[in-house]
Amino acid sequence: SDKLDIYSPKESRGAKKDVIVFYYGGRWQSGSKETFRFVGATLARRGFVTVIPEFRKYPQVRFPVFIEDGARALAWVDEHIGAYGGRRDHIHLAGHSSGAHMAALLTVDTHYLAAEGKDARSIIKDFAGLAGPFAFTPEDKDLVEMFGPPERYPQMQVTTFVEGREPPMLLLYGEEDDTVLAYNHERLAGRIREKGGLVDVITYPKLGHLGIIGTFSGFGPSSSVVDDMTKFFKAGDGH
Repeated sequence: SDKLDIYSPKESRGAKKDVIVFYYGGRWQSGSKETFRFVGATLARRGFVTVIPEFRKYPQVRFPVFIEDGARALAWVDEHIGAYGGRRDHIHLAGHSSGAHMAALLTVDTHYLAAEGKDARSIIKDFAGLAGPFAFTPEDKDLVEMFGPPERYPQMQVTTFVEGREPPMLLLYGEEDDTVLAYNHERLAGRIREKGGLVDVITYPKLGHLGIIGTFSGFGPSSSVVDDMTKFFKAGDGH
């Protein structure tokens, strides 16, 4: 499909498998689902039916259109993933960088899925975000243009919507990241804890912004990132 790619585990007969919907990064303006084939392949090898959605980007569109595209893809997955061996009641969201921001916003701001006739709280089992810019205020020209005017900024900040009843979250971050700063996951985790929600944070001393997603490639730095994420999703039955 031009809208999303689906990666299925080899041993796809028998019981249906958990699903990961992965939103890729690229500053909401670059990248394509094909570029992240290595993520889909790695997660499928771990036994997950993995979906990588495509979405429109800046400058073709501005916020919130790319989030709405993400919601539409997720609604499609909810309707159809059973036909691809996926468990409809076990949909996990994940993303890297701007994709982590998109997936987190779909998780906390329920109006995006509601517009597709879906209940975010019942569709999304949990969320794992790699290096997500969850709490920043746009300052660079392209980001101001993408998310502005300033009165709209609270709508694009994940922290705005946290009530404590969201699905469990795992926030993964490379300590050498100088693209997305640590306050992003710290503020989000702080807000979730304050509201009594479920959040875990794992940081990795030697990883940078691209290194953390590079760990999925098999060529990147060796690290427990993929293990940590998949362990969190597999523990989901106990959430």
